[in-house]
Amino acid sequence: MDSAVASGPVKPASRLKVALAYCTCFLLWGSTWSVVKVGLEDLPPLRFLGTRMLVAGLVLLPFARAAGQVDLRTGGRIAALGMLQLAAPFTLLFFAQQWIPSSWAALLFSTFPVWLLFVGRLLLPDQPLTPGKLLAAGLGVAGVVLLQSSDIQGMALSGKMLLGVGMTLFSVVLIAVANVLVRRHMAHVPPRVLVFGQALSSAAPLLALSFLLESNAAVMWTPRAVGAVLYLAIFGTAFTYLCLYWLLPRISLTALGIMALLDTLVAVVLGVAFLDEPLTLSLVLGGALILGSAALANALPQQSPPRPDEQARG
Repeated sequence: MDSAVASGPVKPASRLKVALAYCTCFLLWGSTWSVVKVGLEDLPPLRFLGTRMLVAGLVLLPFARAAGQVDLRTGGRIAALGMLQLAAPFTLLFFAQQWIPSSWAALLFSTFPVWLLFVGRLLLPDQPLTPGKLLAAGLGVAGVVLLQSSDIQGMALSGKMLLGVGMTLFSVVLIAVANVLVRRHMAHVPPRVLVFGQALSSAAPLLALSFLLESNAAVMWTPRAVGAVLYLAIFGTAFTYLCLYWLLPRISLTALGIMALLDTLVAVVLGVAFLDEPLTLSLVLGGALILGSAALANALPQQSPPRPDEQARG
């Protein structure tokens, strides 16, 4: 079996290209929270998610074929990462958003940079925790709390809401682990092959579970449901994950984590711009904290400087 074209050493990229890819990810992902909520009004979670991944995989099929094939070991790793990065966490998120508001899902997802720092510390020796990284993550989380403060106040927690909270947090941890593993083990795989393999390998079990567990659920392929699936498959999965996997070796884990906070800010700003939601002081201050955390995260070095004893050995 032919091997997929390996990327080898990471090719340097201009700051402009990195910035464009970075902005593409958080701008598109920031628009997906409300689209997921809309799609769940017509489709059960597993059917919705499985179809999204299937469409994303089919969109990327010709591009992945052009890159060549991977060996069985790499293919198995890609499939396993597909379950860890897409199938399992997104299943948890889709179910959770039936019981908690999208603003709560975004707020809980804002803990992503913190989890990413701790997972990176455990699995990547060149990614130690530093005061700068912790400050950037803390500023960003504080900003999201401010953004969502009005939604948090006065909201009573039911049993299902608590379950939704727990499911969302667990999904965030899984995504953090998957991102670190991709960065560590998959740098040699072209992004289009990686995204295609993950999307398609996660679509099969999701759709199988849907037909087993959601056989009695109402499935309405309305125009808005089809539009939600296509938007999330093409722009929320295929295109954004191509950008993400291209970015992973070119930005720090701290900057990657802050991306999850920026997409929350985008979601709130879109609500102000298009849904007549109020422009409040908490929005301004929270947005400023998130933007400050993003600037700090992208200014920090990707790796820790070598220790004196390592320099001597070199």
